Amino acid sequence: SRVAYESLIFFFFFKQKTAYEILSGLVGSEMCIRDRYQRRVHGILLVLRKMPNLRLQKRLAASVLKCGQKRVWLDPNEASEIALANSRKNIRKLFKDGLIIKRHIHLHSRSRVRRMKEAKRKGRHTGMGKREGTINARISYKVLWMRRIRILRRLLRKYRELKKIDKHLYHSFYMKCKGNQFKNKYVLIEAVHKAKSEEKRAKELGAQAEAKKAKKKKGEEVKKEAPKESKEGKTEEAKQTQINLSLIHI
Repeated sequence: SRVAYESLIFFFFFKQKTAYEILSGLVGSEMCIRDRYQRRVHGILLVLRKMPNLRLQKRLAASVLKCGQKRVWLDPNEASEIALANSRKNIRKLFKDGLIIKRHIHLHSRSRVRRMKEAKRKGRHTGMGKREGTINARISYKVLWMRRIRILRRLLRKYRELKKIDKHLYHSFYMKCKGNQFKNKYVLIEAVHKAKSEEKRAKELGAQAEAKKAKKKKGEEVKKEAPKESKEGKTEEAKQTQINLSLIHI
């Protein structure tokens, strides 16, 4: 206790005082601190005395703008002009001119949220440690199926309307989509192009086969007609020879 008492006495008598506690005792170069402080306080007081009281204008502006007085901003450079406005009409004019502004409501910044979402779109922050719940709980298999099947059916409808595929091909691919045969739209497009090329190839082969068949048939007809003509020619020649022989005998 005695040590504490002695330390208290020492602190009371020998503690270092601040410049503002010993303003009256300042001498020499330390007087500049006091003078600078006094000039600053005097300047602030002068400014406050010169500024007009804008309490009425703030209240009227809050009423006109339908907000609280904290959200009303009055231009400090045009305080003298704002002080002359003593009616709601004048307040509206000042608001239109931009001397009075209605501040925005302060909300929590979403910049960090947007930054995190953008990173998640790139695949960041989505590892095993960030996942809660099963795969089906995070996004159900049914939703994924609905999204995929709607995309495929929309593509088939578009192709049918543009006459790229006929109704038979449309029905065939529709049932294949229902049977989960196509993983995505690009696989379906490739399958459609392949089917169309095969169909075109089959038509070309069919046309070639028909042409060959017609040619063969025509050749057979020509072959059948040739012996008849030769027989008719031979009979005519035989008749002519007989006539010639009979003439000679006469």
